[in-house]
Amino acid sequence: MKRLNLAIAALLLPVLAMSAQESKPQLKWYGFIRNYFTYDTHEGKSGTEDFFYYLPYDNPNSGTSEADPYQVGTFRFAALTSRLGVDVSGYEISGWKAGAKIEADFYSGVSGVTGTATFRLRQAYMTLAKNDWSFKIGQAWHPMAADMPDVTSLNTGAPFGPFSRTPLASADLRLSDALSLTAAGIWQMQYTSAGPAGASANYIKYGCTPEFYLGLNVKEGGFVGRIGANVLSIRPRAYNTANGAYAAGAERVNDRITTASLFAYAQYSKDLFSVKFKTILAQAGEHFNLNGGYAVSKMNTDGSWDYLPTRNSSSWISLKYGKKLQGVLFAGYVKNFGTAEDILSHDMIYFSKNSYKNMNQMWRLTPAVIYNLGKVTFALEYELTSVEYGKFGANDKRALATEDLHWVSNNRLQLMAKYAF
Repeated sequence: MKRLNLAIAALLLPVLAMSAQESKPQLKWYGFIRNYFTYDTHEGKSGTEDFFYYLPYDNPNSGTSEADPYQVGTFRFAALTSRLGVDVSGYEISGWKAGAKIEADFYSGVSGVTGTATFRLRQAYMTLAKNDWSFKIGQAWHPMAADMPDVTSLNTGAPFGPFSRTPLASADLRLSDALSLTAAGIWQMQYTSAGPAGASANYIKYGCTPEFYLGLNVKEGGFVGRIGANVLSIRPRAYNTANGAYAAGAERVNDRITTASLFAYAQYSKDLFSVKFKTILAQAGEHFNLNGGYAVSKMNTDGSWDYLPTRNSSSWISLKYGKKLQGVLFAGYVKNFGTAEDILSHDMIYFSKNSYKNMNQMWRLTPAVIYNLGKVTFALEYELTSVEYGKFGANDKRALATEDLHWVSNNRLQLMAKYAF
């Protein structure tokens, strides 16, 4: 019996030692109540309750004497972007520091401007860190979307920069006090690729390959910089049908398109002044809300299709000055370069669901004044978004509209009232 007790004690000793090294986690609740009051002069593609504005609709009567049917004023206000979250920290076991975050808001559930907003998941992830390594697993900001401009608008500068929260597993390695590397495997859920069956996560599911990101981070004094590359490989069709879905008698096909995107980010802060800049050169990129997609370039004898991605450049810069009273200026520019080679048909271009394939270029200018009164914030923001649309001519074989080019603009005036806790 004595030997048995000694054996049990020997087996339990590592567990007891590990338990002795545990610390209790600490929870910190946070959130805010946020109200937007918004007026637009032109209807456009936008998110729930029209607060998340992407770009104005094209004028179908361009070049004629008829009025633009979408040139109409609209107004709304709501608190549906109010948020609640909790950070978990302080837990350590065997030298590993473990943390977590779960965050949600009331953004979902509204169709157009009608309905009741429901609670939806924004972020939910755990972290582990030891020595020079740190890991993140769960749903979080895409590494290319995490750094955002200082606008108060809900769109946070989209679609002039990547915008995506997504399931991921990432690792950070600290190389020095100033340098670190980030690598991530990324999946799709809410922000998805375009394709023959519309926007869907099925294309990455059938591709069986995560999206991959690798980046270098620099932090020195008031400067923060990042450069990174992103690769995505998907299967737009699993079966030899128009939309790629299963149908009786349809054969399996091995369609695949692989795209790569490069980005750079820089931020500098000193005293009451800060400036931020981000630019990305993307192939497709619609899965993180950029103005892009891909097109069919060839139909093969075995039933498979070949594809070509559109190429787009998206950039923004924001400047902020002040503490209690702040002035903010945002400027963004997007250019669609089309595909590198000829495509089969403009009817077989699969483009971002938040944009239009006949978009040639666009820009945005957003000045704002922000007044901070402790945990209470008021902001008045003006947002001018202009898009150059066009038509595909007989000689336009590169998925880029170049004929009958014309500009359409929206003026947005927005007031925000926010209480953070």
